[in-house]
Amino acid sequence: MGAVPRRRPPARRTHRPPQEDRPRAEAALPRARRPGGRPVTWTTRPETAADHAAVRAVLRAAFPTPAEADLVDALRRDPAWLPGLAWTAGDPVTGYALLTRCHVGDAAALALAPVAVHPDRQRTGAGTAAVTAALDAARDAGEAFAVVLGDPAYYARFGFVPAPGITADFPDGALMALALRDGPVPAGRIRYPAPFGV
Repeated sequence: MGAVPRRRPPARRTHRPPQEDRPRAEAALPRARRPGGRPVTWTTRPETAADHAAVRAVLRAAFPTPAEADLVDALRRDPAWLPGLAWTAGDPVTGYALLTRCHVGDAAALALAPVAVHPDRQRTGAGTAAVTAALDAARDAGEAFAVVLGDPAYYARFGFVPAPGITADFPDGALMALALRDGPVPAGRIRYPAPFGV
């Protein structure tokens, strides 16, 4: 999920926190259950430099090629990288969600991609926890809106809706937007950071 714009469907996976960091959020997700029937609770936190190897491992496991892992490495060195908007779920890292700067027309926006969950822990709520934490952090930072290229059925749970006013070379209906504060979502052509290659 949280696919990298490449005219193909997105995917999801992710990472872990050092002990001195206090978890920012916990999400009890009733549909995800441990063998004993208890809900899984995911602890989320912002990515740190110590997490890079673990995040890369989750991305490599979650996607069929190293493209998404390489993309995240490149984004960390790009001006589009925004500290505090890369989030992990689990310890060790199991899920990951990244928001980076993009633009729609002249308006600053956030691109949600990639989103990943280690294949062994998919459908346990790790991706939902990481995405929710990243979007909450973006709201706290005063960001106006986010866009995602992905499965509408999955991203609707976070409030993303189809964005017909945003143009891109992607399949109709795949590009979605979420207002993070009051006000309309701008219209115009989306411009992703250079590492996306689109």
